[in-house]
Amino acid sequence: MSARQKEQEQVRLEATEDLAEDLSESEKGDTVGELAPLETPKKKFQRNFSDLTVWSDENKEKKLYIVLISVHGLVRGENMELGSDSDTGGQVKYVVELARALAMMPGVYRVDLFTRQVSSHDVDWSYGEPTEMLTSGSHDAEGSGESAGAYIVRIPCGPSNKYLKKEALWPYLQEFVDGALAHILNMSKVLGEQVGRGKPVLPYVIHGHYADAGDVAALLSGALNVPMVLTGHSLGRNKLEQIMKQGRMSKEEIDSTYKIMRRIEGEELALDAAELVITSTRQEIDEQWGLYDGFDVKLEKVLRARTRRGVSCHGRFMPRMVVIPPGMDFSNVVAEDIDGDGDKDDISLDGASPRSLPPIWAEVFRFLTNPHKPMILALSRPDPKKNITTLVKAFGECRPLRELANLTLIMGNRDDIEEMPPGNANVLTTVLKLIDKYDLYGSVAIPKHHNQADVPEIYRLTAKMKVCYMPYPPCFKIQRLTLTENVGYFLQGVFINPALVEPFGLTLIEAAAHGLPIVATKNGGPVDITNALNNGLLVDPHDQNAIADALLKLVADKNLWQECRKNGLRNIHLYSWPEHCRTYLTRVAGCRIRNPRWLKDTPADAGADDEEAEDSLMDFQDLSLRLSIDGERCSLNEPASSDPQDQVQRIMNKIKQSSPAAAAEGEKNPAEVHAPGTVNKYPHLRRRRRLFIVAVDCYGDDGKASRKMLQVIQEVFRAVRSDSQMSKISGFALSTAMPLSETLQLLKLGKISPTDFDALICGSGSEVYYPGTAQCVDAQGRLRPDQDYLHHINHRWSHDGARQTIGKLMAAHDGSDNTVEPDVESCNAHCVSFFVRDPKKVNTIDEMRERLRMRGLRCHLMYCRNSTRLQVVPLMASRSQALRYLFVRWGLPVRNMYLIVGDHGDTDREELLSGLHKTVIVKGVTEKGSEDLLRSSGSYHREDVVPSESPLAATTRSDPKADEIMRALKEVTKASSGM
Repeated sequence: MSARQKEQEQVRLEATEDLAEDLSESEKGDTVGELAPLETPKKKFQRNFSDLTVWSDENKEKKLYIVLISVHGLVRGENMELGSDSDTGGQVKYVVELARALAMMPGVYRVDLFTRQVSSHDVDWSYGEPTEMLTSGSHDAEGSGESAGAYIVRIPCGPSNKYLKKEALWPYLQEFVDGALAHILNMSKVLGEQVGRGKPVLPYVIHGHYADAGDVAALLSGALNVPMVLTGHSLGRNKLEQIMKQGRMSKEEIDSTYKIMRRIEGEELALDAAELVITSTRQEIDEQWGLYDGFDVKLEKVLRARTRRGVSCHGRFMPRMVVIPPGMDFSNVVAEDIDGDGDKDDISLDGASPRSLPPIWAEVFRFLTNPHKPMILALSRPDPKKNITTLVKAFGECRPLRELANLTLIMGNRDDIEEMPPGNANVLTTVLKLIDKYDLYGSVAIPKHHNQADVPEIYRLTAKMKVCYMPYPPCFKIQRLTLTENVGYFLQGVFINPALVEPFGLTLIEAAAHGLPIVATKNGGPVDITNALNNGLLVDPHDQNAIADALLKLVADKNLWQECRKNGLRNIHLYSWPEHCRTYLTRVAGCRIRNPRWLKDTPADAGADDEEAEDSLMDFQDLSLRLSIDGERCSLNEPASSDPQDQVQRIMNKIKQSSPAAAAEGEKNPAEVHAPGTVNKYPHLRRRRRLFIVAVDCYGDDGKASRKMLQVIQEVFRAVRSDSQMSKISGFALSTAMPLSETLQLLKLGKISPTDFDALICGSGSEVYYPGTAQCVDAQGRLRPDQDYLHHINHRWSHDGARQTIGKLMAAHDGSDNTVEPDVESCNAHCVSFFVRDPKKVNTIDEMRERLRMRGLRCHLMYCRNSTRLQVVPLMASRSQALRYLFVRWGLPVRNMYLIVGDHGDTDREELLSGLHKTVIVKGVTEKGSEDLLRSSGSYHREDVVPSESPLAATTRSDPKADEIMRALKEVTKASSGM
């Protein structure tokens, strides 16, 4: 038994003890039985969704906003370049068609499909367009509106002038998150004006596709407090397992090539946050998602049963897994006569002009000596896992099959094999060598190019061709083959997908819609497809004889061919997009729909009248600042092309229209508007144009803050206040792992008033305070945390569950003292803190996270304060997510934040370094941090999280003095202006 299996067994034993305590005696027996290891074969994963109401036209009065995310590849609505590279394949087609189909459903007002913006000379200009309309929405006139419909929204992240493969995108995902968050908030306001009665319309659901988008969706879901859905498409653990079996690459080589460990962590993070995971097949649930720490079929079943009974799950959670097969766009499919024999529209080219043929037909025919033979069609990228080489071997070594049929391989697009990625080039080179080895010239077609419009014609050619007239020479006719009676004259084609593992198999659905029987791998989605359609045969992809036998049987047996054809056409409606979307919306409606509590409590224009004149002056001061720093003209709030004189005139006109009293009030420094002793209703963050966040983790060996932290705070104050214009539009925040009590003691030691800060982020992001604000003062006049933030991060949090589980996991097994002990003073309702006795004896963060996930606990862990503390906070809480909360709650864009950090820090420091905020790294203030406890060997690397170089980061060159900090601030402002 592997270490992982032993761990799972231990988890089940613990779950039996922990989860049985609140149940009756009979229910306890059920729990034990459900979690006990099974001796009998595994049963299929089943659910009872009888309590769900099927989505229907009754929902047409809803005005839902849905966000889909597919980060990598080249995504556009028309003329998709499918197969142009390994990142632009079936997933691109799937998400575009899903966006279109959802926008046509009753109750859906707008669908945004987020992808990466690429403005590179290496790709078409269309991929650099910020938005692209896919459809204007429902045909129902009442449902249409100015912003209704489906759109592709392209978000810049990373180098704007480069197309990056998905493996290179990981360090830039937080930039994508911040850009997407800004778009969502803007669109929510627009939709609120159109259909929300003035209230922002936040997304109904955020749906991530693939590991990278799942990571993004998890962060957006946490920032906005809305449900998240995940579709994996293909999974990293399964891919790692398959490649390791081949024995060609070590685990280190696999990770270097595919960034597989970062991909797996992205999938685990997505599982942490997802309410619902949509799969194409049951096999994906049982055999692929079952490989992950964050999902266990048996534990999920028990937790769901407890939730249904209203019994506590002690903070444990497993996402729901549901099978919803992808839909298909049938608009390009010619309606077939289901009860016919397939002969009605056979293609006869005797006497036909070659110019009248679809171009792709001629491209195929030029490879074939006798194109009248039935065609065996395979359509996929030239990827090793698609197993095309085994298909060619099967065809080459089966003489009867070679005599009866031709083989057509549509393997993406290429100009020069030497310019292709190594993996793809190797597959094509092997195919060419096999053609030569078996002398298959004239029997195998391998067209170099095709476009998306050609694909239906390729299927039609395979299903319908009976007699072919060769393009060369035009006067030469090919006579019909003379076959024995038991084979007959039936010469129609077959589609095959021989992939080693096929997550779903959309091409199988397309082939069935065109009346083609199928042969497919028995590994993955084709099992469910053939069960539903009953239109073909399954084979072992490693057995080339089995592949040849199945193809020969379908080609030669007329009755079997016609039966498969009719079954496929009769059942294909199960895979239509309306059917998919109806099921999709039904499942999403069953999720716990949540929105930020403050949406109901705070008017959208609260305080607007009091702030209008001050905001006008802020605009003027902000513009003056931008024009004064080294002659810089870039703006974070105005278009780069705006004329400064026009901006000045517009702002001055706005000021003149204001009352004299308001104008006089606006001239004051926002921090000094209210007299001492008065309390503001809302934080000053609402009116800031810049926010400087000090997040230096300077601690001594005892975990107490050092004086260097005070020094950095004071020097940052001096640097910002040295520029009067910057000072008037800027605020400050302090972000720390310390509790509020220790934070206030530190400030008192440095004679710094808490009200100098607009926000205090304490307890590793578990609490947010606004000193001097009515919201954060209790009846006794003491500071209290933002209650809306606490409600925001409370999702899936159990303080006692986290405390007890961490205590068990960190207990020493050798009988010695535990490696940690409770730190009561640092705990709060949303932070469990422990003293670390010996940092050399504790588990790393990724090891702890793995073990917590197995137990269904979704938390955020970090070692902090110079490795003297271990702190556990809710999944939706962190220092980096707290900054996004300030953006969502108070409207201060992340791109207008400046983060000051040390060169070492807590284990959550990496999360702080990525994103659209500007970062200044102050050298020499932190001699060591807690980073050594972040990852164990074999995990992903720092460069998979933080860009090695970025215009958004600058480093001080000498001691952290005010002038050097100001120099670094100007440097990063100027460098980032070109983004």
